[in-house]
Formats: sequence, structure tokens, C-alpha cells
Amino acid sequence: MEKRPLGRTGHKSTILALGGAVFIGKPRQSEVDALIEQALDRGVNHVDVAPTYGDAELCLARWIKEYRGNLFLACKTMKRTRKDAAEEIQTSLKRLQADHFDLYQLHALVRLEELETALGPHGAIQAILEAKKQGLVKYVGITSHKPNIIAEALGRFVFDTALLPVNCVLRAHLQPENDYGPVLTLAKKRGVGVMAMKTIAKGAWPDGKRPYDTWYQPFDTQEEVDEALWFTLSQDVATATTASDVRLATMMINAAERFRPLNEEEQLAAISRATSHMPLFPTDIIP
Repeated sequence: MEKRPLGRTGHKSTILALGGAVFIGKPRQSEVDALIEQALDRGVNHVDVAPTYGDAELCLARWIKEYRGNLFLACKTMKRTRKDAAEEIQTSLKRLQADHFDLYQLHALVRLEELETALGPHGAIQAILEAKKQGLVKYVGITSHKPNIIAEALGRFVFDTALLPVNCVLRAHLQPENDYGPVLTLAKKRGVGVMAMKTIAKGAWPDGKRPYDTWYQPFDTQEEVDEALWFTLSQDVATATTASDVRLATMMINAAERFRPLNEEEQLAAISRATSHMPLFPTDIIP
């Protein structure tokens, strides 16, 4: 699987990262183990997890322990104060049976007030920086569904990475609240590694049965997944995280292994097809 530089970190991430959100829907451990084994066999070297993803940390622990030397381990916190974030860092390390994180991120910031608290003198960033001094964290990142929050954050702190939604449906319905373009430009200029999420999000679920463990309606055929993921990976991003459903994540692994950049005409065609869907963002929903 292709690898790309993750900003200034010096690490080269595979273009697909294994997302721990796949554990939220509580699939059978055997299914998840098969997914993880498939991802590792295909060369995936980047794992993204969070304590809010159910028992993801516990379920991943044995895999992290066995393959730690080959994996870039990213974790994150939704805590906004120094005290709470410091406690969560230690708890996550214990649950994952790890001695350090390659990347630790302020997670899912929604409002500027949250950012101000997290970056303040008693904010979560202080705990992350202390952990960095202790060798528990190598790099510092931020995640948000809102590009304006990411842009503001990059102006206030020297983050190493940023994780945000990048997909063809958003591109087909551009508005200031969901336009990821300026962030990609700013990140490239400043050497920030960009990680994409929600790459196969088609839109919000309509009323009725939800056949996948995702809080959004996904593209769900291999052809659709190919086009959606390839569109995202044809932008200035280093990697994209897998969806929170084992079946969809499997298709994403297959698509990533066969990735080829979409030319301008193909990207425009993907955007045109995406106009029939309503974008998932902007929203204040936090998965």
C-alpha cells in the first residue's frame, strides 16, 4: 500500500489508517480481529483510536503490543482541561498496553470556546505538552468536523497534524462552514500532516433501518467506495481513516490497495455525481 509523508513528523503513513471507531458498533471480536489482520497484511501502519470508541483500546491492545514497532499509534482526547486530559492520557496508555503515543490529538472540537479552553494555561494542551516532555507523546494534533476550527487552531498553536472531513459530497456543496480547501492549503504551507475522515460519507441517514454501524449513510458498493476514497486521496492528504463498520472498512482496505489518483476530469465527474446527495456537514453532531 502506498505511503505518504505525514507532514513534518518524518513518518510515512499508509494512505489508509485503521480507525478504532470500528469498535463502536460492538461487532464480534473475531470480525474485528480478521479486519485488523487483513489491514496489517496489506501493510497498514497507522492506527487511530480514542477512549470514546467503546472498548476499542482494550480490543486493540494485543495487536498494538505485538506489532508496536511497525505501527504509528495515534490517540486523542475530548477532555479540555489539563487535569482531565492528563488522567486520560495515562488511562489510554494502560488500556492499550503502550508506553507512548506517536500522536496525541485534541479531539472533536466544535466551538471556538472549547479551543480557547483547551489551548489555555489550564487547558488540555498543557497536559499533552507535559506528556511530550516525559516521552509519552511524540507529536501533537487536532481533529474537528469544522474546517474553521482547524484553521483557527493552526494559527494559535504549532500542531503537527490535523484530522478533518474531506470528501466529494462536501466538495459538491461548498459553503464556508464545510470548505476544507483553505485548511489543506494552510496545512501544506506549514508542514502539517492532514488526515481525512468521513471519506465515504454520503449524507445523513434517512428515517428507517440503518444497515451499517455508521452514524452517517455511506457509499456502500465497492465501485462507490473506490471513487469516494480515491477522490479524497487525490487531494493534499497523507492518509484517510477507515469507516466504523467492518464491512465498509474492508472495502476501503481493498480500495486503498488498488489506489490510483483521479485526474481532473474524473474528480469533476465524482463531484457531479455527488450533487444528488446532501452533505453531512456542517453539524454539531459528535460521533
